[in-house]
Amino acid sequence: MQSTPLSGPQRGILVAVDLDDPKRSLEPELDEFEALVQAAGATILTRMVQRRDAVDPATLVGSGKAREIADAVKERGANLVLVLNDLRPRQRKNLELVIPVPIVDRTMVILDVFARHARSRDGKLQVELAQLRYRQSNLIGTGADLSRLGGGIGTRGPGETKLEVDRRRIAHRISVLNAQLEQVRRQRATRRSAHRREPLAALVGYTNVGKSSLLNALAKSDALVADQPFATLDPTVRRVYLGPERFARVVDTVGFITDLPKDLVAAFRATLEELDEADLLLHVMDASNPDRDRQRRAVDAQLEELKLDRKPRLFVLNKIDAVSGDLSHDASTLEVSAKTGAGLEALRAAIAASL
Repeated sequence: MQSTPLSGPQRGILVAVDLDDPKRSLEPELDEFEALVQAAGATILTRMVQRRDAVDPATLVGSGKAREIADAVKERGANLVLVLNDLRPRQRKNLELVIPVPIVDRTMVILDVFARHARSRDGKLQVELAQLRYRQSNLIGTGADLSRLGGGIGTRGPGETKLEVDRRRIAHRISVLNAQLEQVRRQRATRRSAHRREPLAALVGYTNVGKSSLLNALAKSDALVADQPFATLDPTVRRVYLGPERFARVVDTVGFITDLPKDLVAAFRATLEELDEADLLLHVMDASNPDRDRQRRAVDAQLEELKLDRKPRLFVLNKIDAVSGDLSHDASTLEVSAKTGAGLEALRAAIAASL
């Protein structure tokens, strides 16, 4: 089914299949997905959630629900359908036969947010590599006519990639990017070895928990801070005073998210290697977020996948200024506020003791 490229504001219908997993509530993930969509520049008109025992292998939502979504698109004037669940190429193709607007899944939205926030050459290379790997693995551009997406979510990229590139050109571009990123890795390794005089602590945590704000508070610096997902992509290193004649380097790294796309993890290997070199991880959590336990588990799982789960770690609850009442947590967890400065001296002492 053909359609004209998107123009003007992007107005989307959010679609999700709820498998009623008792260990995984859907509502926080829907809220998180909507925040990602907004960071990508679109507005959600309505949510359509379908409860099923299993996803439909042909269309994800079933043929009846697909027609219902198509009707909602027409009635509400939507020009985009955003799907929380990952779509297989066959499911996307079948949905496009029924729904007359571009269909974008969660991974494509995350890739788009990364593309918007890539500033450095290194960041742009890594984002483009992740986008190409995703398109290659999903055969986008062969089974589905994604040229109709125009310049909207899922198509934005900082590099030279065009949607009409075939698999051969994609493979060639991936090879070029891998070579360039290998050079980036070597340069980063050289810089790290030149600064090994002082210990290194790395801030890790879920996206948008205030890692950059905490770095600024500790180092009295001005690293970029934004109240939206994945504002920080490039590692930012600052020298932090711990005590008399005691300093450490603290690095702010890209945030994690539940089910972070593997293509992004692979592409950002050069950046995530900063965590490999760290002597200490500072696992930052948002004290004001009622969903922080799920976020902590997501970060734990990502660190385990990166083989960093055995590295020394301090747990830090940030944004305590936004919480009234007592916080329930392990006694070893530190409470701080990057905004007011509360708890920062205790954090400095804990970092010094750990290092």
